[in-house]
Amino acid sequence: MTHVVVVGSGIAGITAALHAARRCDVTLVTKGALDEANTAYAQGGVAAVTSPDDTIAAHIEDTITAGSGANDPAAVRVLVEEGPARIAELVDAGVTFDRDATGALVRGREAAHSHARVLHAGGDATGRAIQDALVARLRASSVRIVEHAFLIDLVVRDHGVAGVDVLVDGRRTVLPADAVILATGGAGQLYAHTTNPAVATADGIAAALRAGVCVADLEFVQFHPTVLATASPFLVSEAVRGEGAVVRDAGGRRFLFDAHPDGELAPRDVVARAIARRSAAQGAPVVLDATGLYDADPAVRAARLRGRFPTIDGAVRARGFDWAREPVPVTPAAHYLMGGVMTDLDGRTSLAGLYAVGECARTGVHGANRLASNSLLEGAVFGARAGDAVAAHTASAAWPAPAPAPMAPRVAHARVTAPAPFSRAALQQLMWRDAGLLRDAAGLAHAAGALAQWAAVPRIPRTVAEHEDENLLTVARAVVAAASARTSSLGAHHRLDDTVPHTVSIPDRVLTEVF
Repeated sequence: MTHVVVVGSGIAGITAALHAARRCDVTLVTKGALDEANTAYAQGGVAAVTSPDDTIAAHIEDTITAGSGANDPAAVRVLVEEGPARIAELVDAGVTFDRDATGALVRGREAAHSHARVLHAGGDATGRAIQDALVARLRASSVRIVEHAFLIDLVVRDHGVAGVDVLVDGRRTVLPADAVILATGGAGQLYAHTTNPAVATADGIAAALRAGVCVADLEFVQFHPTVLATASPFLVSEAVRGEGAVVRDAGGRRFLFDAHPDGELAPRDVVARAIARRSAAQGAPVVLDATGLYDADPAVRAARLRGRFPTIDGAVRARGFDWAREPVPVTPAAHYLMGGVMTDLDGRTSLAGLYAVGECARTGVHGANRLASNSLLEGAVFGARAGDAVAAHTASAAWPAPAPAPMAPRVAHARVTAPAPFSRAALQQLMWRDAGLLRDAAGLAHAAGALAQWAAVPRIPRTVAEHEDENLLTVARAVVAAASARTSSLGAHHRLDDTVPHTVSIPDRVLTEVF
C-alpha cells in the first residue's frame, strides 16, 4: 500500500490526510499539538456560495478583483465551484455553522465581497470550530498521528521525494514515504508584527527551497489592516467592519474613502496601506469605531457585540477597552502569504511525489491579494484534491512527471556595514522595515545585503527554535529576491518607487478564461 506522510494539521493538512486515507496508509506529523494550527485562529469565517441570491460567477469575479487579476483563473474556478461540497463535508464532520431562528445559515459580508457569503461558527470562532471537528474526525480515522515532530528537510532520491527528516523529542528520524503532502502553513513570523501564531515559521517552504522545488509569488504578503495596537496585539476580524464598524483618524474622520470608494470594505491591501500612512502622518494609531453598531444604548450594544464576536470581545476587554463605548486603536500586521510552493490544481509540485496545500502552497487562487475568508475554503478544496490525487495513484508505478522549475530571480544587494548579530528579532525588524507593507529598491537592497551577510556565517542548528530561525532566514531571502524582481506595484506588493499609476482591474484575458 502506498504510504503518505502529511506535514501539518490545519484544515488543509487534515483534509488531505482524510481523503488520502481512503486508499493509502497515511501518517500525519505536526510540529506542535494536533490542534495548534493557523486554522484555529481564523475568526472571519469561510466564504462559499450557499445562497440562491449569490452566484459562482460573482464569487469568481470578487476573488479575481481582490487579487488584482494576477490569479490563475482555472484555480479560482475550482475553488469556487467545489466550495459548496467542501462546506457540506465540514458540516458532516461536525462543524456547526451559525444559523438564524428559522434554521437558515447566517451569512456575513466582508471586504471586497459583492454578496453576503461568509459562514461563521460560534460568531468569531469559525477556525476553532473547524479545527476541533477535523481533529475529532482524524482521531477516529486510520491515520497515524505524530505530534511535536518538526520537519527538518525533505528526503529526495532519484529525482523524487522519498520521505521526511523530522525531529521528535530531540531525536532525528527519517519517515520513508511514497508521497509527501506539505501543509505547514505560512510565514508570518518573518515580521515583527503579525497575526500569526508562533508556529508560522515557513518550515515547509524553506525545506522545498533547499530541495530545489519551484516557488512563486513570495512577494505577495498580505497585511491585515486592523490588529489591536497594544502591547499584546490581537486581530480584529474584517467581519467587524462588515457589520458596520468604521475606521477614524485622530480628528474622528473616516479617511478610508480617500483611498477607495468602498471605504472600510475596500480590499485589504488598500485599507492596510491607508491606515499605515495615516497613522504615520498623525504619529499615533488610527481607531476602529464600533460604537455606532446595533443600538444607541451602550448596554444593548455591548451584549450584541459579545454575542456576535465573543472571542474578539473578550480580547478587547482583557486589554482594557470597552469597545461598546469607545473606539480601539488598530494597526496593520503581517497576516497571510499568497505565494509559496508552486502547485497544479491537484497540489502537485515540481518534485515528483511532493504535494503542497494550504498557505504554504501557491495554487494561484489568491493572485496578488487574498479575498477575505477564501483561505479556509482553499485549504478544504485543495486539501481534498491533493488527498484524492495521491489516492488515485496508489496503483501507479510512477508519479506524474514534475513540471520544470524556473530559474530563481537574481537580486542585487547593498553592502551593509556591521549588521546586527543574527537573531530572529533582528530579522523580523529588518523585514518589517525594508520588505513590509511599503517597499522600495533601496530598502530591499539593504535587506538583501543584511540577509546575505547573516547567511554567510556558518551555523549548525540543533534545537527546533534554531531550525526555525534558519528557515526564516532562507525564506526571507526568497521574499526579498521576489520583491526586488517585481519593480512595479501589484496588489499587496506596493513599491513606493513605482512611478506608474496603478489601478486594480481585471485583464480581459482573465475574464475570457474564466467566463
